[in-house]
Amino acid sequence: MAERMTARAAIALVCDDFTEHEIAEPPGTGDGPLDWEGYGAARERAALRTGSAESVVHGEATLGDRPCVVVSFEFGFLGGSLSERAGDRLQAAYALARENRRPLVSLIATGGSRMQEGMIALAQLQRVARAAVLLREAGVPHIAVLRDPTTGGGWATLGAGADVILALPGAQVGFAGSRIRPPDADPEAYTAEGQLAAGQIDAVVRPEALRDTVAFWAAALGSDGPAQAAAPPRALGDAGQLPRSGWDAVRAAREPDRPRAGAYLDDYFNRREPLRGDRCGGDDPGMLCGVGLREGRPVAYVAQTGTATRPAGYRTAARVVRLADRFGLPVLTLVDTPGAANDAEAERAGAGAAIADLFTAMAAARTPLTSLLIGEGGSGGALALATPDNTWATPNSYFSVIAPELAAAILKRPAAHAPQTAAQLRLRPQDLAELGVIRGIVGPSPR
Repeated sequence: MAERMTARAAIALVCDDFTEHEIAEPPGTGDGPLDWEGYGAARERAALRTGSAESVVHGEATLGDRPCVVVSFEFGFLGGSLSERAGDRLQAAYALARENRRPLVSLIATGGSRMQEGMIALAQLQRVARAAVLLREAGVPHIAVLRDPTTGGGWATLGAGADVILALPGAQVGFAGSRIRPPDADPEAYTAEGQLAAGQIDAVVRPEALRDTVAFWAAALGSDGPAQAAAPPRALGDAGQLPRSGWDAVRAAREPDRPRAGAYLDDYFNRREPLRGDRCGGDDPGMLCGVGLREGRPVAYVAQTGTATRPAGYRTAARVVRLADRFGLPVLTLVDTPGAANDAEAERAGAGAAIADLFTAMAAARTPLTSLLIGEGGSGGALALATPDNTWATPNSYFSVIAPELAAAILKRPAAHAPQTAAQLRLRPQDLAELGVIRGIVGPSPR
């Protein structure tokens, strides 16, 4: 279990110069809207114990050199539960962030909605959802940090609805709290690490790294000025010669020791932070996504690593492209896959719908897109990551409507005819440039 900290300790861990905003309590709250016996006394004891008038503290602070709005939950105040007065504070924080165009940072630790206020408490989730919609429409980023515990409606609104979701190691994270889960439930599924593996959060961040990571996201998603298209990366490895034949191109792209996406991203960016998961229960390790800094400017990236891309990978890529589009970040995609995963599990997970969604996200994006083919370009599973008018290729790559071996099989040719079929497909980088499929071929020029 992660260390539980107070609301103000969590703020001090992440931010500087915090100024709390107070909201006056309405007179005569007593035992609340349900007239729950002893509720008023419980609130008074919680206030004396924590120094907070409610389970939510909010105000203004500084992240690095960037002003922001902060919400922090006081778990010691009735389990950080959501109440009508807590809803007032959350709505005020969202409005403050929206009106001043400052990133909203939510430091969450809550057990859910407050039973002593019944449906009045539960209805606060609708207020938060509406405030979140307005914040999103205004183009203001929301970064959530999941503390221990983050459960119930606080997870299902503030947490899971944020643009970037970070969590502290060992934090309890899940819609169901520990006292209401099935007795045979896997406890790992309700941890930050379990949610990361299930594609529900972007990163688990150590406390000592949290301030720097949150500041990175606040600056990256709150950057100003029109987005400029990202320059294509330089070619890495032994990429000086163009392939003489189509089959040479295929073999070069399949070379196991050639540089993959990780090497390209490390060479291209000074720093990068991940965005993981499709938010539907899946995470494809063969799809690297996130935001990196290139000469001080943030660029979103989506990169295949040479494996067959799974539906979760396409859904994650679509999510990142849409995120970048909302915040005006240029997008760099690295294309490298033999094709979309085509096993039964992939079909059940909605491979076709996931690929279609990425095609749609790329086509609808208003932010500039840049694509580089760095290895295999296998059919529509690769094309979904390629922008129609700004795709480049490295010398040791190929792009094809179908793999030569599969094409030969469909044409009822012997397997030995795959090299001849590769030539007919005109899949070499120079063929692609001549056909107008790519803009050009990048070389191993100095960075």
